[in-house]
Amino acid sequence: MQTNKKSIFDSPLLSTKIKSANVTLFPEGALGYLVGPTFALLANSILANYFIKYMTDVLNLNTWAPAFMSMLPIVSVIFVIFGNILVGRLMDHSKTRAGKARPFLLLSVPISLLALLVLFILSPLPTEGGNNIITLVCVAVGYNLWFAIAYPCYFTPHSALVNLSTRNSKDRSLLATISNATALAAMGISQMVVPFVFLDMLLVRTENGFDQIASYNAWKVFAIGLIVITFLGVLVEYFFTRERITEESFAIAEKTEVKAVPIGEQIKVCFSDKLWWIMMLFFFLYQFGGLMKNTSQIYFMQAMWFENYGVLQGTLSTIGAIPTALGMVIAWPLSNKIGKGRAILLGAILAVVGGMIGFIAPDNFYCVVASFMIKALGSTPAMYLSLALLADVLDHQEAKHKFRTDGFTMTIYGAIMAGMTGLVTGIVLAIIGAMGYDAANAVTLTSASMQTALKWVFIGGETICYLVIAVIMIFMNVEKHSDEDHKTILANQKAAVEAAGGVWEDPADRLKREEAEAAAAAEEARKAELKAKCDKKGLNFEEEEGKYQAALAAKAAKQQAALAAKEAKKKK
Repeated sequence: MQTNKKSIFDSPLLSTKIKSANVTLFPEGALGYLVGPTFALLANSILANYFIKYMTDVLNLNTWAPAFMSMLPIVSVIFVIFGNILVGRLMDHSKTRAGKARPFLLLSVPISLLALLVLFILSPLPTEGGNNIITLVCVAVGYNLWFAIAYPCYFTPHSALVNLSTRNSKDRSLLATISNATALAAMGISQMVVPFVFLDMLLVRTENGFDQIASYNAWKVFAIGLIVITFLGVLVEYFFTRERITEESFAIAEKTEVKAVPIGEQIKVCFSDKLWWIMMLFFFLYQFGGLMKNTSQIYFMQAMWFENYGVLQGTLSTIGAIPTALGMVIAWPLSNKIGKGRAILLGAILAVVGGMIGFIAPDNFYCVVASFMIKALGSTPAMYLSLALLADVLDHQEAKHKFRTDGFTMTIYGAIMAGMTGLVTGIVLAIIGAMGYDAANAVTLTSASMQTALKWVFIGGETICYLVIAVIMIFMNVEKHSDEDHKTILANQKAAVEAAGGVWEDPADRLKREEAEAAAAAEEARKAELKAKCDKKGLNFEEEEGKYQAALAAKAAKQQAALAAKEAKKKK
């Protein structure tokens, strides 16, 4: 029998609010996978899109510390990868009542808040001719606190939650769709709301460039807002998610002598798995192409249409969000019809067509909008279904090898998704630097060489990536094994429990039993609360209970009548 040390996360106070055995759209899907993560991811989306502008246009690093500015995000990739490896290994060895991923969501909060404080509030504004070493130290420390520690501590467990939520393929596709929509929502807010509402405040323009002091002070206030939003978002996600597969593995471990799978064994399985390599290459290309587009977008718009680039950027992002939102609605049913891998393949082909349209007239705003919209629609299957497809690959590995590789896999996934930000930022900075970018000189921002370079970065980078994605997805066939994989996993679990002399209980039956027990406990708590209220106010408990039961019965009858009316309407 395996025993685990108690931790603060074993406290009922920190237990999940989700008690249902099956995935529910509300509150689990709506709060735990949409609202909470959208708020939690917003700060990173802002940093990924605008911190590069903060460095060039507010701190003016490209004029007095160009080497530092270009190398910081690239060198920091090393620390980002290490941070993700560390979090992944800690997750592998985490065994708490809250699960193995969810505790790290809460642990990310204080680090995130500290990182934002160091970056925007404690970091001093550089002065001309002054000793600005403290500014560079704060930028370097704050940048790595966020991207190498705080964000991996949040994003790696956040990304693992879809895989750990359920084995039901349709429910997992639904959660994957919702979960990936949060990245879209956070990106949408940063790309649509910020240009219209905050951009002129965060990057205060003068006749020839930008007002450094006014912009710097505005970012301080803005950072405080990000701190509050991040804190609230992580709390909501933590309390309204549940790791059913982790609970399942813990239940099996309690009846056997199963130990944590060594990282070497996980690496061996992953490195020998063609399907795993396809998924990792996919995530690399998807993130690289998307970040090349998003990071360079503001510079591209500025180079092409300097006078009103902020409004046009917001307009482009808003219009581009329409097909992406449409894709969220159709991605899930489409995957149920033709499969997740095939849906991603067809979407990638459409994205390539959209990119080719953009090259026809990159200086024509309407042509760029058309290209942007078609690419956005084509990218939706990749955006919404990829995590569910990865979960299928992990299930296939578990069926073949009798253990999961979530720890190592999500470590690599997190390193790709987080580390790519620094790599792409460094590339974009190097390109605009080579083209002579100077925030104080508008001529350098709109030169022909700048426009040509950014055309290839903004339009070409993502288009080429989707071309390669289309090719590799031809070989993705894991879904044909899914039904057999789930049967094999249950058979392996049953054999392990019985071999150890334990009593086997089907995970679905255990979840239903626990749900019934939770419902019974909640009902007893309700009655106790009502009795205490009656004693305090001198009311008759039986009479008040009767009123409650009558109201409950009336509500059930109303719901039944509505359902009957709906069925009758269908028959007509």
